[in-house]
Amino acid sequence: MLIDTHCHFDMMPNPEHYLKEQEAMHNISIGMTNLPSHFSLGFNHVRHYKYSRLALGFHPLYASEKKDELRLFSQYIDKTSYIGEIGLDFSNERGATKNDQIRVLDSILKLLSGKNKIISVHSRRAEKVLLEMLISHKVKNVIFHWYSGPLTLIPQIIECGYYFSINEKMTKTDNGRKIIERIPHDRILTETDAPFNKVCSISNTLNNIGIEEGVISENFHKLIETIKRQNIKINY
Repeated sequence: MLIDTHCHFDMMPNPEHYLKEQEAMHNISIGMTNLPSHFSLGFNHVRHYKYSRLALGFHPLYASEKKDELRLFSQYIDKTSYIGEIGLDFSNERGATKNDQIRVLDSILKLLSGKNKIISVHSRRAEKVLLEMLISHKVKNVIFHWYSGPLTLIPQIIECGYYFSINEKMTKTDNGRKIIERIPHDRILTETDAPFNKVCSISNTLNNIGIEEGVISENFHKLIETIKRQNIKINY
């Protein structure tokens, strides 16, 4: 069993074919969505699968032009135990929307505060601000997707009880390897970020870092047990 905690199967050429393949192999796939309206379109198509789930997301890319969808986020939040992709992106091409991103994320974290969800976050060049916001809102069960931020921030993220999802491409870059080396094995999860990331074999990821599937499975199921303890029905 392979576990993909961050992919975008709704944006693949043939999502149904992909999901059927993953089901046949008993691979767990958590599909991100970029907007609540995308979640609404896909939810009924995914809900009958045993090993695949659709997450409710609001990508920072859309914070300025789609902030009216916050009402949909509130409407759908109790339909899933998975949230993503949400977060902040302060890279050069997104810098102009920084204030809108913070406002949208603040609204989302207020909705999530006190709810027990598994949350995949985007943090490019905004890692410190994002972490401060997560802590301020007392948000739990967070997975930092494809972390590329300061090495010095990793211990604080770990101290908060958060996880990191890594992919094959990270294992092939100097910075990615430095990040992975600083993450305890019990805080590592795997992802593909497909179809955007083309270097995304989970088997290769595990081989490259010398970790067995069972370690990732144990880590993931610790998160699942956290959800179960709050009496939320979940099927993994």
